[in-house]
Amino acid sequence: MADTDDYKQRSYGEISVGLGAKPGIVVVDFQKGFTEEQYPLGGAPLVMRALENTAKLLKAARAMGVPVATCNTAYMNEREMPYWKITAVRETFLHDHPSAELDPRIYDPEYDLKVCKKGPSIFFNTDVADYFAKERVDTVIVTGCNTSGCIRASSIDSFSHRYRTLVPEDCVGDIEEQPHRDNLRDLGRRYVDVVDLDSVLAYLDRWHNAQAAA
Repeated sequence: MADTDDYKQRSYGEISVGLGAKPGIVVVDFQKGFTEEQYPLGGAPLVMRALENTAKLLKAARAMGVPVATCNTAYMNEREMPYWKITAVRETFLHDHPSAELDPRIYDPEYDLKVCKKGPSIFFNTDVADYFAKERVDTVIVTGCNTSGCIRASSIDSFSHRYRTLVPEDCVGDIEEQPHRDNLRDLGRRYVDVVDLDSVLAYLDRWHNAQAAA
């Protein structure tokens, strides 16, 4: 059987979303529950790679004045939660649990807008979209974890808010590589441009230089 891509033949992914006039960055769920091995969901290799690369991206972005919104997921108790099917989320994603704290390698409390989300998307019932509207952001760069869950949901919401949406592959991570790849493939066919850290840094540099020259 010939190796064909029926999606491609039906025009999926043919059009790039492109780059807009003002970037903003969302950082999804880089809390200690995902970034420290002592916790049940923590320390997955792809997540740690994404954390390291996102820290590089944020260092450059903050120096250029790019808006950054970051989030954790935490609840008062299980009664407040949606019907999560993940035991570790139900038992540890609580306001008074240390796993809910944002990882200091990516969070700057003096710069970042911080929100606590209750669902998969950083945009759902938060003021991130309002913040970006004030900042006149039209291009959202999505970073964080996990690709198959909250990154996918945040990317689709970003698309639904009419943002040009970029997902740098090496700035997002998941528990396993196959779901990571599969979800990026599907997002890239429909909603976002899947890029990498270097291309995003180049975009930010061009944007910053254009602002300086204006």
